[in-house]
Amino acid sequence: MDTNPRPIGEQIRDWRQRRRRSQMDLAGDAEMSTRHLSFIETGRSRPSRDMVLRLAAELEVPLREQNLMLVAAGFAPVYRERKLDDAGLAVVRKAVERIIAGHEPYPALAIDRQWNLVAANAAIMRLVAGVDASLLEPPVNVLRLALHPKGLAPRTLNFPEWRAHLLARLAHEIDLTGDAGLADLLEELRAYPSGGAGRPVVRDDLGGIAVPYRVRLGDETLSLISATTLFGTPVDVTLSELAIESFFPADDDTAEALRRLAVAS
Repeated sequence: MDTNPRPIGEQIRDWRQRRRRSQMDLAGDAEMSTRHLSFIETGRSRPSRDMVLRLAAELEVPLREQNLMLVAAGFAPVYRERKLDDAGLAVVRKAVERIIAGHEPYPALAIDRQWNLVAANAAIMRLVAGVDASLLEPPVNVLRLALHPKGLAPRTLNFPEWRAHLLARLAHEIDLTGDAGLADLLEELRAYPSGGAGRPVVRDDLGGIAVPYRVRLGDETLSLISATTLFGTPVDVTLSELAIESFFPADDDTAEALRRLAVAS
């Protein structure tokens, strides 16, 4: 954690502006006067611990950044941060493993806030087989694996659409979290070849309700839709940043293909 964070007033103001909230709007929801909020933002008044947490909750500040806000205001962090292999998170780790294993024969994986791979089921490992070995060296970044020209990009049939979807999602997360590491990752990914030249336009039957992931796997063509699962009401930084990405077949042919691949392996 940063031991010399920016002043608490600056952080509150930045989060308020990031959320596009006026001082009057935020002050009303936090049950305080606009004048008091203005004094906090300019450093003329120091908020209490409860006030920091109340403002952070109203602004939907991630737990990691809430800890930074508390430190900046002169208080101890509230939310613990542990590695997933910590004994205290054993129940969570087993739950994640059960969820992604139980999703077989369909692909599922768990990622952290930086989109680094935490766990994956066998279907994911079948999907990434054959990509450049350097992309599979820990920590494995899932977005880099998906968009790198030595990764899954050459096998992604609707690569321009899938690339645009992933980059937009990453940009949205940066807007929500202000994470500088994710901003660097976005810059890197945007520099990769965008692809698409000479590729046929791939039509789908999802009626515009979702962006499918269409990919070649051996002789099979898979069409998948994804869903993200987050843990509800977390009070641990690690748990709050953990997400499970589950892929489901978008058509009967893909469902059958995934079953065949699982049996064959």
